[in-house]
Amino acid sequence: MDKLSVMQAFRRIVERGSFARAAEDLGVSPALLSREIKLLEESLGTTLLTRTTRSMSLTDAGRLYYDEATGIIDAVTQVETRIREGAGAVRGHLKVNASSSFGQTVIAPILPEFIEAYPDLRLTLSMDDRVVDVVEGGFDVSIRIRPVMPDSALVARRIGTMRQRVFASPAYLKATGVPQAPAEIAGHKIVGFLLAGHLTSWTLTGPAGTTTVDLDPTVRVGNSLVLRDLLIAGQGIGTLPDFVSNEAEARGMLVRVLPDWELPAPEIFAVTASRLGMDAKVTAFLDHLRAALRP
Repeated sequence: MDKLSVMQAFRRIVERGSFARAAEDLGVSPALLSREIKLLEESLGTTLLTRTTRSMSLTDAGRLYYDEATGIIDAVTQVETRIREGAGAVRGHLKVNASSSFGQTVIAPILPEFIEAYPDLRLTLSMDDRVVDVVEGGFDVSIRIRPVMPDSALVARRIGTMRQRVFASPAYLKATGVPQAPAEIAGHKIVGFLLAGHLTSWTLTGPAGTTTVDLDPTVRVGNSLVLRDLLIAGQGIGTLPDFVSNEAEARGMLVRVLPDWELPAPEIFAVTASRLGMDAKVTAFLDHLRAALRP
């Protein structure tokens, strides 16, 4: 028995004073309504309506049930109305998760404008270089950078693509020489990214096709911002995503090694737990983020 539907039917019967008129309003047969009310009375163990061929009246229990059911139905209606009215509003608490490097270099710069645009929104940005459980962490969206997203119950929407290239400082290359081919990289000091799938093996694509270089990084770190700073300090050669390398390269602090070669381009995914679509606050945030990712 759908209790809320039965409550609504009972209310309509009382207010219309007739099973027939209530049935017409609800688009069902009077016999069906009569059967539902009988089942309701049986479940409650009492009579709610006394009926004769000419009249119908509420018992004391029926009056109590009517009053309480009316309050419940009105409360549910008010909640539904508030939710519908607020469905397109950017308000509430938005919880975002991202890696430290992406959070600091891409998300942080867009936050002031985003926060000012939506003053009714509360925001939590959690940064973690390891993959977190979106559901357990209570996050509305997690930004993940992967070549592909594994199959799971989560929903991954691609919002951009990054480029992954090889870098070193001018001072390091001046001291050690500039590699002229991928195979020559193995003879250099390597700074590796612990959480990358290419920590000890770089697959590079360039003018001569695709080649794989096996490596044994001298230094291994779990944060690409630290990796960038080590490269700037002349500690070796390493790979960086463009959102981490762009500024250092523009300022001449890093230069590309084998500029015609690069690693496979990972995708940037927005991961959510629900397949029912994103709410307004997540949509607004991702719109801001997509704009920041455009070339």
